[in-house]
Amino acid sequence: MKIGRYEILDEIGQGAMGTVYRARDPLIERTVAIKTVPIAQLQQEGADAESRFLREAQSAGRLSHPNIVTIYDVGEADGLAYIAMEYLPGRTLRDLMDKGPMPLDLALDTAMQMAEAMAFAHEHGVIHRDIKPANVVVTGKRGQIKLTDFGIAHLVNSDHTQAGQMLGSPRYMSPEQAMGREVDGRSDIFSLGAVLYEMLTGRYAFDGDSLPTIVYRVINEAPEPATTLRPRISVGLASLLAHMLNKKPEARPDARTLVSAFHALALTLASTPATLPIPVPSTNRVSRLLRVLAFGVPIGVFLLIGLGIIVIEHFLATPPHAPQLPLQQAVPPAVDDTAAAQPPPASDEAANTPPPKSDAYLTGLDKKLVELRIKRTVLLLKYTNQHPDVVQVNRQLEQLRAERDRYLKRQQKN
Repeated sequence: MKIGRYEILDEIGQGAMGTVYRARDPLIERTVAIKTVPIAQLQQEGADAESRFLREAQSAGRLSHPNIVTIYDVGEADGLAYIAMEYLPGRTLRDLMDKGPMPLDLALDTAMQMAEAMAFAHEHGVIHRDIKPANVVVTGKRGQIKLTDFGIAHLVNSDHTQAGQMLGSPRYMSPEQAMGREVDGRSDIFSLGAVLYEMLTGRYAFDGDSLPTIVYRVINEAPEPATTLRPRISVGLASLLAHMLNKKPEARPDARTLVSAFHALALTLASTPATLPIPVPSTNRVSRLLRVLAFGVPIGVFLLIGLGIIVIEHFLATPPHAPQLPLQQAVPPAVDDTAAAQPPPASDEAANTPPPKSDAYLTGLDKKLVELRIKRTVLLLKYTNQHPDVVQVNRQLEQLRAERDRYLKRQQKN
């Protein structure tokens, strides 16, 4: 199946005005999302429906921002009007919010990215008019926010305004939008406030059993204070949220001011020490303690054994003020456990003769031998005898032992 030049790969889902597909652009080998709607359906919905659909591409196409979906192309083919846009793998904010209240830092970061997108759009004369969780995609490993679906956005200076029509999702629309009045960027601020309220509390800011009930509450009632539902919300965040949800548009902050406020709140939250956990029953505390002990005790025993081996190597291998023994006898069997790595015993009795205590060269050799034995012990705690590092240390030990034997023989002859 093709739409224009685009090869359809599969269906993503149903959008507000039509079907959305994942498709491939053969000209530049790029995966895109294609939003389509039958032209006949547009014509049935009203004289301005087709132009409103095309304005999605015209308005959003003017916006190039990391937090706004990129529009590539718009056109008509085979009785369909379509818009080709950036394909966004990931989940919608609605999917995440359905799991319950979000962590404070994550809710703040999400709202801040949305505010940055809105600030950029407002500064370029574009109002979204349908801010809601389903129109926000969370994509990428770091949870980048992408604001999508400018299908009912309009240009502030356009003659084709939507005054007198109630557009948008009822639970997130502003009072002036619910009453069918002219709206500006402050309407998007109210909608973002409703989304943030839900991210923080897990409840709709405005809810009801019917559309008239929801609209009435949007216009006339304030939601339950967020701090009542989630006491950990700071006074600053609660105050900012109340300003965003103010019924009077002029009392709300603009998007750019909102971005700065979110930045300040995020910094404050990051610098605030974590609060103490809520007390739990003693049985849970005992259970956690047992888990900690079960994990920690074996590790502690392992470390103590390793430390003991190192101490034994250092202090017992070459005891001070004691006659030096041949290296074959000086190395404890527990350390050099591979007979193949040990050189044959020296047959010359002179090799067993201890050197003068003032012999600096031999003292240096013995010191190096101790250091290598300690290093070998540490390696054996992590690896096996076949490990390349252990094999290399064994060779160095053999060379030092051979050099020590040769040196003792020369000293005996002299």
